[in-house]
Amino acid sequence: MLTDKHVVIIGGDARQLEIIRKLSALDAKISMVGFDQLNDGFIGASKQTMDDIEWSTVDAILLPVSGVSMDGKIETIFSNETIELELDHLKKTPNHCVVYSGISNDYLDHCTATADRSLVKLMERDDVAIYNSIPTAEGTVMMAIQHTDITIHRAKVAVLGLGRVGMSVARTFNALGAEVKVGANASHQLARITEMGLTPFDTSNLKDELKDIDLCINTIPALVLTSNVLTEMPLHTLIIDLASKPGGTDFRYAEKRGMKALLAPGLPGIVAPKTAGQILAEVLAVLLTKESIH
Repeated sequence: MLTDKHVVIIGGDARQLEIIRKLSALDAKISMVGFDQLNDGFIGASKQTMDDIEWSTVDAILLPVSGVSMDGKIETIFSNETIELELDHLKKTPNHCVVYSGISNDYLDHCTATADRSLVKLMERDDVAIYNSIPTAEGTVMMAIQHTDITIHRAKVAVLGLGRVGMSVARTFNALGAEVKVGANASHQLARITEMGLTPFDTSNLKDELKDIDLCINTIPALVLTSNVLTEMPLHTLIIDLASKPGGTDFRYAEKRGMKALLAPGLPGIVAPKTAGQILAEVLAVLLTKESIH
């Protein structure tokens, strides 16, 4: 139970509602910032502004999966107000206060380091990333169906990267009957691709390997689909880039060439916000409970 634990939940999307439900059921005291347009009421939760928060009593701060912008602003779909996390907010919290965010950037790293507060990046956890890869794979299938005029069955699909998302995406498209090849640069990953019954290739050979692809799905958070690579790919190839912003594709050149390239980070929150929220809620409940014990 999280009785007497004060958690401030700032901004976000529908995933946050599942987190609020879970933590409320565990008897946490919840302050919601950026939810003024939300009609739902939650037991033990109150709507507040950043100025209303009694920061000296805060045990944990929960930011959206997208974290904060480089100037500290926080996105929310439940308010039109501009919400900003400032260094002074963190400095007013107790020493044991922990900040939870999906991802981080230089601004958030600087603020938490300067205030000497712990920062937990949820999307870097294996459990969260693996669970999230399920709705990500389903969302990728949805996008492929929406934006192509061919079946996935027998389509030539290239997946770039065999991380936690790449593995689930490759397996899903293979199960739907696509001809799947997977690009990686580590020998153990190439071995795993072979073991999965898929066709491996080294990402150093992208220009040659993508010459006859119908669908290219990138999960590598680096610029891999450069203009040099794109110019060799068929014009009909659909590119779905799942890497975090700005993705791994030269979108400007793809558009100039007439290719359809879609940046689609955060698919779980779009296609299955309830499930994605429940995943985060379960992990957060465990983390916060462990903190309470300590």
